[in-house]
Amino acid sequence: MKAPLVILFCALVCAFPAMSEASGLCRGRVTNPVTEVCWSCIFPIKVAGARLSAKGVTDPATDAPAVCTCGAGPSLRVGLNMSFWEPLRTVEIVRHPWCFPTLGGVAFEGLQAPAHGRSSSRGRVGEEGGRHTAFYEAHWFHTPWLFVLEALLDTVCLEQSPWDLAYLTELDPLWNDAVAAFVVAPESAIFSNPAAVAACAADCAAATLGAPRPELFWCSGCQGSLYPLSGWMAQMTSPLAAWHLIAARMSVKLAREGVLWAAYGKAGQCGPYFQPIPRKDVWRTQLIYPRPEASGSSCCHALGAPTQTWGAGRTPPVTGEDGAILLWRLRDCCQGSGFF
Repeated sequence: MKAPLVILFCALVCAFPAMSEASGLCRGRVTNPVTEVCWSCIFPIKVAGARLSAKGVTDPATDAPAVCTCGAGPSLRVGLNMSFWEPLRTVEIVRHPWCFPTLGGVAFEGLQAPAHGRSSSRGRVGEEGGRHTAFYEAHWFHTPWLFVLEALLDTVCLEQSPWDLAYLTELDPLWNDAVAAFVVAPESAIFSNPAAVAACAADCAAATLGAPRPELFWCSGCQGSLYPLSGWMAQMTSPLAAWHLIAARMSVKLAREGVLWAAYGKAGQCGPYFQPIPRKDVWRTQLIYPRPEASGSSCCHALGAPTQTWGAGRTPPVTGEDGAILLWRLRDCCQGSGFF
């Protein structure tokens, strides 16, 4: 799936070569992974179940055994389980199509007209006094910074892929249509009721403590219901809440489509695996743009954690309505005596 998207994206670059700082609509800054990634989020690091550092708040239990094996026959590898958090994907959430804040605020001038019928993140449903809604586009980047920066020794435990723009919702017809999104998540019909929405209060409380409830998979913590898996949502009071909800939706959507894989537990010790319903407590979020939260021991947050406790001053007026969220994934890995 990724190769056709990259080819199409390159074709668009050739068709619309004029790129500029769209001052009225698109602003941004190229991400600096050295200073804008919260490197304390990698903790806690554990080897064979023993912590190597006291840092790290959330520490979900997995079924990964302390001693592990991978492969068979001549390729058999015996090792100890190593557990850590890895910066993996960046979700860019924007109001206007074809705007890329983390690439410096560049925009495709020729594509600033409404794409697939969408022209802005804000609209109105119904007649006068109707319900306000919001719509956002999302861009999915592969950003395995530990591997790209060679911050750790090259081991089988790191995702060894280059930086890459892997998915754009401007090219996805399902993203603009909440009804069509039912194809990706048919179970959304079951949870479109007041009782299911009310259950998200328990997930919000758990996410506030750093441990969202995996069994409440239809909830996105304090951001409310996860469904539908589209760019439309009820208007929120905080852009931060909207960005985190879109990031959660994208993680589930791309997990269903086989783009995002899990890597925790016994099943993940020898490599990532397909998991159509991601387990929420093995993922963390970090704000990268517009004002990154990149210092201290609490700059990463559980999926669905409230943004009111840390988001003050993170969304400056006028320029702070587009954002980017870095997703961190818990990794269990069978690390041998050497590096392979």
